[in-house]
Amino acid sequence: MSARPEAMNWAGFYAILSGVNRHSTGIGRIWLSVVFIFRIMVLVVAAESVWGDEKSSFTCNTQQPGCNSVCYDHFFPISHIRLWALQLIIVGTPTLLVAMHVAHQQHQEKRLLRMTGHSAPSELAEVKKYKVRISGTLWWTYTISVIFRIIFEAAFMYIFYLIYPGYNMIRLVKCDAYPCPNTVDCFVSRPTEKTIFTVFMLVASGVCIILNVAEVLFLIGKACSRRGRNQDGSYKDQEQQQNEMNTLLKGGSLIKRAPGSQEKLEHCSTS
Repeated sequence: MSARPEAMNWAGFYAILSGVNRHSTGIGRIWLSVVFIFRIMVLVVAAESVWGDEKSSFTCNTQQPGCNSVCYDHFFPISHIRLWALQLIIVGTPTLLVAMHVAHQQHQEKRLLRMTGHSAPSELAEVKKYKVRISGTLWWTYTISVIFRIIFEAAFMYIFYLIYPGYNMIRLVKCDAYPCPNTVDCFVSRPTEKTIFTVFMLVASGVCIILNVAEVLFLIGKACSRRGRNQDGSYKDQEQQQNEMNTLLKGGSLIKRAPGSQEKLEHCSTS
């Protein structure tokens, strides 16, 4: 019964992220699918059950009260599950900036429709369904959000490496922290299974970093190509205007020459 509310919370988190999905690029949609299928689903369905007994199954070869808890807290300062949950929430937070920016643009469009007298519900619904183009200020917001996703993903991978060197789950730990009477041996439950899940989640995080880097390059390339097309268009417009000016100037010179040629013809006829 306890896993069900957590699954519902993750479903709500995914719904918030997927709301920005129709305003993102194709690579962004792939990133969201990887986050949901290979990270959120694995975390909710499998990883939580694997780490469910981590505290109770952490045993030390002593009966000293408090020794197990102190040793567990020393070697595992934060649970994998809670750290992954925190990582997914923080990584998904920059995406909410895009949602807020899009909502602001839609609010401005609705306000403009009301000011112009087009406040019909159908028109407002059409604005809501409109897919916002990633350009202008929205391009900067979207690109910065993707860059922050890369930074957060890399930061959490480094945190995992600091807490668990080599990303391997420790099988046997030796603890001498107070109130343990001496150096005691403590054993971790299912270390191999936990190592496999840890590596899998870190690989999924690395794939997300690659997708985010590819999306940043795609956004920069698309912006550069759009700017090149705009420059070509402005150059063609300038060239067309210059041709029109040259045509007008030629026409004016012909008009100016016309009286002189008429006088020359009159002089020839009188002679």
